[in-house]
Amino acid sequence: MTSDPEARDAVSRATALVAEFGGGEAFGAIRAVRSEDVPEPARGLLDHRSHMTVAMERFHGTQVRLRVVATNERQGPGAGDAGGGDARRPGQRPWYAREILLETPDDRIVQHGIVRIDLEQIDPATAASIRAGRRPLGRILIAAGMLREVRDVRLLEVTPGPHLQTLLRLPSAGREPPSPLYGRVADIDLAGRPAVQLLEIVMPT
Repeated sequence: MTSDPEARDAVSRATALVAEFGGGEAFGAIRAVRSEDVPEPARGLLDHRSHMTVAMERFHGTQVRLRVVATNERQGPGAGDAGGGDARRPGQRPWYAREILLETPDDRIVQHGIVRIDLEQIDPATAASIRAGRRPLGRILIAAGMLREVRDVRLLEVTPGPHLQTLLRLPSAGREPPSPLYGRVADIDLAGRPAVQLLEIVMPT
């Protein structure tokens, strides 16, 4: 596990995103882990500074499609405030959040995700494309030619609760606890400003 402050920060960021859609025990237990404690291929899929859409399509050798599970739009603190505030983005901002799955063309679920976006950092056309829910976020941002920096990547181990077990079609019966999944939290700056917060969990392969 990472040092305590880093671990607490990673778990706090992930928990804040999960809370957008209820969170709690139904989602599962989350803990921060070191990169070397994550088995392959999950480590290679998560421990980088690129968009997960790109990583997943390269690994699976096919385009992935987006399935939106739930959305939430509200006013809230500026990007980065989930971890205790960001002086660069004070006050209330328009947020768009969604819980999603990425699937291969043969209906295999390969990734779960929760994303939260500060819409004031997105131009109206790009925001409309995101809200339409037809293409993965990474592909939209790349196509828009926006200057992007993926930062503050921290790896996680997630023991799935009933919500994730159902959503990801995982076995839920039996006396043994469910096998852990691996994921990450990350932030994306657009044109040098914090704009996107991500929780991304990969399916076992």
